Amino acid sequence: MLSNDTEVRSTGRGPASGLVFLASELSLLFRRRRTWALLLALAAIPVLIAVAVRLTSGPPSGRGPAFLDQITQNGLFVAVAAITVAIPLFLPLTVGVVAGDTVAGEASTGTLRYLLVAPVGRGRLLLVKFVGTVVFCLAATLAVVLAGTLIGAALFPVGPVTLLSGDTVGVAESLLRSALICAYVTVSLTGLCAVGLFISTLTDVPVGAMAATVVISVVSQVMGQLPQLEWLHPWLLSQYWFGFADLLRQPIEWSSFASNALLQSGYVLVFGALAYGRFTTRDVLA
Repeated sequence: MLSNDTEVRSTGRGPASGLVFLASELSLLFRRRRTWALLLALAAIPVLIAVAVRLTSGPPSGRGPAFLDQITQNGLFVAVAAITVAIPLFLPLTVGVVAGDTVAGEASTGTLRYLLVAPVGRGRLLLVKFVGTVVFCLAATLAVVLAGTLIGAALFPVGPVTLLSGDTVGVAESLLRSALICAYVTVSLTGLCAVGLFISTLTDVPVGAMAATVVISVVSQVMGQLPQLEWLHPWLLSQYWFGFADLLRQPIEWSSFASNALLQSGYVLVFGALAYGRFTTRDVLA
């Protein structure tokens, strides 16, 4: 007998049924305790940063992530500092967990074959899984920024923000720029989502797919630090992950946003095609 989740997601063809399938997938994703545990862990990052700075506030040390010494002057910098801390490891780790589980998780529990016995095309299934992972990326980034903004406002003064260019903007515009940072970081992680989706089609072991996705993000960052591989840097997955700093200038420098979107689109197209090629030829009904 099919599980309730499988029955809900077993929809017919057509645009309307596709939206129902996506809504059901998102509902399933955000009803999982693991998803909320990941989001809470991310939200804890700015809280820990703010509390640590509050308890040890003193003269600027010049150490730690950029923006850290400015937190005591303006609590809105907590969100930016937290994003800077989360991008290298914590965000890729959570995205790797969700992306690696997309197909491999269904296969390991036996629900994948039931989804495909119902009239849900393999291409549509992959697209829904990818979109669901991207939505999680947005939720993860928002968790960091919102928690940082709230705890920063609670523990430190809030006022006009001095940008990296030296210009000052009001609180409303600084919040808008925080929203743009969320969008930038989400776009930055779409390539990793596609890589994780592809790896997830190669195995029935979700943990293996999760680990491989995270390892790839770490390897990309390590290679990006090696001057001997400078010729490869423009093609690395993580090349523009910290380019959101250009959103903190006046006027905003959009070139890194465009370059990042173009690079991530390339990863999505390449690894999306590989995932589709692998998944459409894979025997999952046996």
